[in-house]
Amino acid sequence: MTVCPKPAERSAKNAARRRAGATNYHAGQSAEFSVIAQYTQSGHHLLHHRWRGRAGEVDLIFVRAGEVVFVEVKKSRCIDLAVAALGSRQIRRLLAAAEEFLGTQPRGALTPMRFDLAAVDVSGHVVVIENALAA
Repeated sequence: MTVCPKPAERSAKNAARRRAGATNYHAGQSAEFSVIAQYTQSGHHLLHHRWRGRAGEVDLIFVRAGEVVFVEVKKSRCIDLAVAALGSRQIRRLLAAAEEFLGTQPRGALTPMRFDLAAVDVSGHVVVIENALAA
């Protein structure tokens, strides 16, 4: 026989999950703003923050000198863990979302572009891996 948790226990667990979710959301937003600052300081123009299409979401989309730069932001305790957090399933989703976005551009799939991974550690240090999805 399975013992169900008491309503007060469920409520406390749900509240803890909500707090953790809110903390992670705000930490992710903070990481994205740090990455935006770094890219704009290097001459990139932000086109979209959290662009969403049918295929999924791209964290950041910049343009510089006619090249579209899709950026996936990953935040973790250290840079290595942030880099490792980008899995093959998410890469497929990012590629599909980018393809969808390029369909809205005048040159379509002929638009010069690249995919970067911006890894952010707990101290806010940002490491950008350009062409992170290049074969």
